[in-house]
Amino acid sequence: MNQSGLPTPPPTSATSTTNPAQSPSNAAGQPTSDVSLGSIVATITSVSNPSQLNQYLRSCAPKDVREVLLASILPGSQDPLTLLNARDHTLGMLYILSARLHTVASDKPLWDHIEGFCRDFIPEQARVAPDRVTLLATGIRQFSDAEGNPKLAIAPLSDLLARYPPTLSHLTTIHPIFLTVCVATRHFTAAIPVLAHSITTIDLSLSDLTYHDNLIYHYAGGIAFAALKNWSAAEELFEICASSPGSVASAIQMEALKKLALVQLIYRGKTSPPSKYMHPILMRLLKTTPYSSFMNAYPLQRDYLRTIVENEQQLFTNERTLGLITQALDRAPRWAIKKLTTTYLTLHLSDIGREVGISDENEVKSLILSMIECSEISAELSADGTVSFSDPPVKFEKTDVDRVLAQAQQQDALLARLEKEMERNKEYLIKAVKSKDDPAWGPAMDEDGAFGDRQSGNWTEDMSFA
Repeated sequence: MNQSGLPTPPPTSATSTTNPAQSPSNAAGQPTSDVSLGSIVATITSVSNPSQLNQYLRSCAPKDVREVLLASILPGSQDPLTLLNARDHTLGMLYILSARLHTVASDKPLWDHIEGFCRDFIPEQARVAPDRVTLLATGIRQFSDAEGNPKLAIAPLSDLLARYPPTLSHLTTIHPIFLTVCVATRHFTAAIPVLAHSITTIDLSLSDLTYHDNLIYHYAGGIAFAALKNWSAAEELFEICASSPGSVASAIQMEALKKLALVQLIYRGKTSPPSKYMHPILMRLLKTTPYSSFMNAYPLQRDYLRTIVENEQQLFTNERTLGLITQALDRAPRWAIKKLTTTYLTLHLSDIGREVGISDENEVKSLILSMIECSEISAELSADGTVSFSDPPVKFEKTDVDRVLAQAQQQDALLARLEKEMERNKEYLIKAVKSKDDPAWGPAMDEDGAFGDRQSGNWTEDMSFA
């Protein structure tokens, strides 16, 4: 035992005649056969260089043996986590926590240790072992599920995500894990601080990301915003998911496209043309579904819309789109009335009711008054039931102008930074030269074309998302 009460690694004999070439050793020069949890903890407390400690922890024993050792308890039933703290021993605690959360026969760590680590760890040290950070995040989610209380994972995952990346605009493997927990537990507001930061940077040295981490994060974010009725933000995230470039279309992108179409019907009263980056098979597949019939009949053919919902209710329920379908159906009369304002200057309530499929004039009157009050239309209702439509007045507040200018300046700065990064990218420059000089590449692409032709690397692209 050393002065701190920690076990020390067994000393190597100076007179040993063992051939070093025949005795496997770890990065610290200790034979792997002599490694114990006590010696590992002693090394964690004595080695101050994170890279050196990471190399030791990776190579101290074969993987299966190492994980069992890290997940075990010290002699005397002493928990090694009680001898460490997150600020001084981030890397060591990260290895131990992630091992214990994933080793079946191990004693699970106290929840206080998990929360304390996620709150106080040193990000720079944790970034030395990004795969262990991913293990920790998945382990926290699995542990809370096993406890029968999935929402327990929200707080530690939120702390982990807030501290680990340099900024929340850096996509990490923690992002999709955290968002799926928020969506599964219906704690949508907990995701807002993260979703408020658009993803602008993907650094594979920071996280062992896959193609679907990006898809799942934006898809789950779209669900969260849709549940909060933030339609513009939901539309943006669903579109990012559905149009993320890939060599083949993913099932999750198809689900995002369906929800994107429904959100646009609710928010805009019509669907928008698909992004040019979207895989063409997605739109072809969408046209074979009841969603396409619903989109084509929206918003004027209300009776037909109801028929579609009644006939396909089980499908919409299974695909978890019935809520969006119902909201789109409820808003159909409002969008139908807005369409009438582009054609007519005056209409009687009975005529409006006939056009939008509402037979009760009082219901039409209440709807018109509600739309006027909410500034959805600019109109006047006379005593005889005649509605006079007019163009809405244009109003600009100074704060609105200042906000738009500030956003434009931020976007300009971001585009300038991304342009500089692309100019330093050797692969991009080679492709740009080829596209200019090689006729087989076709005409030279602009920057948008370059983004659209980007390959997805070795990322896997076959997954569904429930």
